[in-house]
This record gives sequence, structure tokens and C-alpha cells, in this order.
Amino acid sequence: MELRTLRYFVAVAEELHFGRAATRLHMGQPPLSRAVKQLEAEVGALLFARSPTGVTLTPVGTVLLDEARALLGHADRVRARVSAAAGTATLTIGILGDGTDPGVSRLAAAYRRTRPGIDIRVRETDLTDPTCGLRADLVDVALTRAPFDEHALTVRTLRTDPVGVVLRADDPLAGRDGLRPAELSDRRWFRFPQGTDPAWQAYWNGGTPREGPVVRGVQECLQAVLWNGTVGLAPLGHDLPAELAVVPLTDMPPSRVVAAWNEGDTNPLIRSFIATATAAYRH
Repeated sequence: MELRTLRYFVAVAEELHFGRAATRLHMGQPPLSRAVKQLEAEVGALLFARSPTGVTLTPVGTVLLDEARALLGHADRVRARVSAAAGTATLTIGILGDGTDPGVSRLAAAYRRTRPGIDIRVRETDLTDPTCGLRADLVDVALTRAPFDEHALTVRTLRTDPVGVVLRADDPLAGRDGLRPAELSDRRWFRFPQGTDPAWQAYWNGGTPREGPVVRGVQECLQAVLWNGTVGLAPLGHDLPAELAVVPLTDMPPSRVVAAWNEGDTNPLIRSFIATATAAYRH
């Protein structure tokens, strides 16, 4: 049994739904189903009783869930001890690819001063995965934005940013001092691919299902506005091309910059990173 497959199994067992588990892991449902079926073939028994509304654990699945959690926890401890014995300590950070947040630069400088012996690896993700690979166990900690599904995660708010609507500079609404989401109801908005975290999708769509081009990254969002006159949301204070403008959006909760990690992860490097990040974003 591969550890990754066991992580997939645990996600399905905790969600009791393949679709929700796939969203949590930021992967497609078909490969997740295939992985679980392969695991059932290896075990030689069904792990889930399937129904149109979801799944339930079989007695064999219940036993495997306990063992899988214990095995995965042990594997995490093994990795930490081996790294320590080798004289290296590595922390993998997932970063949401909005690229221009000055808080990241301050955090990097502060962390290098306080933890010069730590090898930092960075994994940048597009806007379709607000957990930056955390659900799929690709990173130790994510530096990202909320809201998203926080199940089985610990989330620390580092900063809140007001949000604005991005428009072409020649748009009739670009000169306004503020706009309400209702004033943009007849516009096309950019949106994210099917399967993107529902809470994340709903926030950046202003709480209402929208029609418009599907995008995955920041530059695709900006190009959709530039070429098609599409509207979308962005945190205020970020640099934009001269051809674009951002108007503050009222009646909209601010965007939270957060650090997130897996609930119960006792890696001391994560604790030190969170402490440094909290201080760096306070200034």
C-alpha cells in the first residue's frame, strides 16, 4: 500500500463522499475512485458501501482507517527524524500565485534571519487550489487566502485586505469611488473551473453564480478583463497594468491572508514558521 493511496482513502473515509474528498484533495473524482478501487483489490475486500448519496465504511474499512491514520502519523515522524539525522531540515511552503504581496518578501527576509539553517522549498499554485497542495500532502504549510473548506486544517489569519472590482480603465464604472456587487449583476465575471473549492469560488464570485470565462491564474484573470471587459475581484493595494483600474467594492467582506496547515501536525518547523509569519504580517 502506498502512503499517497492511504491518504486518499482517509480523505474519503472522513468525508464519506467521493466528490467532497476529491475537492479536498484537489484532484479529479475518477482518479480518486480508481485509487480506492485498487486499494480494495489489494486488501481483498470492500472498504466502502456505496450509495447515490455517498458512502459508508464497511467493517474492514473501519479497521483500515484506524491503521492508516496511525501509519501516516508514523511516516511523518520518520521523515522528521531522518531529516534531523541527516543534518538537514526542510519546510515546504505552498504559496498562492498572486505574486505581488509584499508580506511574502518581509516574511522570507525575517525567516532567513531567524532560521538560517532551514531549507525552504516553495510550491506555487494557481487560483484553483486555495490550499496550495496542502490537501494532497504536497506542502507542510500554505500561505494563501481564505475562505475555503477548513475541515481538518488549522488556519491562522495574518492580515485582512479590502477587495475591489477590476475593470478596464475605459469602463464607464472605472471612475467611481465605490461599487456594490448588485451594480455588476449584468456583467460577465471570470470564474474558476468546475471542482474548485465551493467556498472559494463563491467568495470571488461575490456570493452569486456567474457567467464568464474560466480562468486558473492571476494573469488569466487580468487578460480576461483587458480583452473581454470581464469583471472580477482582487485585493486592493496590488499593482495593476495601466490599462486596468480597481474600484473598491462595498458590502463585501475583506479577503483574509492566512497560513494553514494540517490539523494535529506537530512539526516544530511549522510552529516557528507561523510565529514568524504572524510577526511579519503585523507590520
